[in-house]
Amino acid sequence: MTQPISVTLSESAARRIKEIVSAETGKSALRVSVEGGGCSGFSYKFDLADQPDDDDVVLERNDARVLIDQVSLIYMAGSEIDFVDNLMGQAFQIKNPNAVASCGCGTSFSV
Repeated sequence: MTQPISVTLSESAARRIKEIVSAETGKSALRVSVEGGGCSGFSYKFDLADQPDDDDVVLERNDARVLIDQVSLIYMAGSEIDFVDNLMGQAFQIKNPNAVASCGCGTSFSV
């Protein structure tokens, strides 16, 4: 049984993904994954990919594609992938309702 997609992509994230992917030959999507480590227990990893893997969930908005593997999806359920541009800089940001703690860098969290 396929798990429903419960991660959303903001308009600003979709716009930025399209810009990044269009500048990289042979890449068609942003891959977001969760890995063990980081100062709070888990960390997000962002990579460019050319094709989805067999177990990936494909999230699309306005011609931007995000790939998330099934294991990472468990930790990201209910999250929103956003892109922020402020005085602190530009970055993708995951707004994860499952995270009970996070660190100042914004890419590490615990559940």
